[in-house]
Amino acid sequence: MTSTLVDSFSRQIVYLRLSVTDRCDLRCNYCIPDGYKHFKSTDDWLTFTEIERLVSIFANLGVSRIRLTGGEPLTRKGIDQLAANLANIPGITDLSLSTNGTQLSRYASNLYAAGVKRLNISLDTLNPVRMQQLTGHDVAAAIFDGIKTAHHIGFSPIKINMVLIPGFNDDEVNAMAAFCIDHGMILRLIELMPVGESGQRAHMATHNQAINIHAIRDQLVQQFNLVSATIPGGGPAYYLQSPDGRFSVGFISAVSQHFCDTCNRVRLAVDGVLHLCLGREDQVNLREPMRKGASDDDLRNMIIQAIAQKPERHCFNEPQHKIVRIMAGTGG
Repeated sequence: MTSTLVDSFSRQIVYLRLSVTDRCDLRCNYCIPDGYKHFKSTDDWLTFTEIERLVSIFANLGVSRIRLTGGEPLTRKGIDQLAANLANIPGITDLSLSTNGTQLSRYASNLYAAGVKRLNISLDTLNPVRMQQLTGHDVAAAIFDGIKTAHHIGFSPIKINMVLIPGFNDDEVNAMAAFCIDHGMILRLIELMPVGESGQRAHMATHNQAINIHAIRDQLVQQFNLVSATIPGGGPAYYLQSPDGRFSVGFISAVSQHFCDTCNRVRLAVDGVLHLCLGREDQVNLREPMRKGASDDDLRNMIIQAIAQKPERHCFNEPQHKIVRIMAGTGG
């Protein structure tokens, strides 16, 4: 089905990133600021019934890919049942999930049975000490156990998301590549994005020693004889693969080389706010009119009108524009 959601720059919107919570059991220092207290009230969260209604409307408009995100989506009670319900919505052909992995060993089997087949797992370091420094918790064993369980159950592909942090984990790229090769997973290298107070602070703190993701790409190309590859998924990464297929790596360089001209996605936050761009504040609240009695046709028209206002590109490189909402409040 061809999407009827087309913005003013002729981009088809086929991908919805759906946040089911703004809470997380970790405190990665580039995501949620220390002492952050401004989480949404659970009364403001979309109920599962409301989520399913909105996803059905998006699917009717041609959206076929759904990614469950947070916060940490596996902290939302009943997430596996929600996944099963979403997978059964006509038109949804791809259901995936992003997670930090701490709860994955507990939920992996039910999620797979529900229809989630692809996973993105955030893993910025293999070093347990560094992991505790970054996340504020001693969670290495739980995360590695979750990865092992997911691999055993059969999720494919499993993508490891590594945010490159200058002076912290940039010396681990080769080790992470070896880890992914050993476990049959895809590595994705992601530039640190200045989203929210903590993201902006981390970005500014490392600005003078910014990682050249393109130099890392060139080094990996030479080391593994990488060539262009097509990897399942609807996101912004571009992929390279070794000739024997054992190693695949994706690059998300939103800051140094934006990919806005091919953007095919929007984000629905847990409070029902539709964010039209990760790097701008353009948004539409769908929860309020829905709870005031808006019909499906009303909501459908609101979504169509919102997509028509989707901005051309993000503002990460414009100092006068700052994204004040935290990443966990937007949906990954």
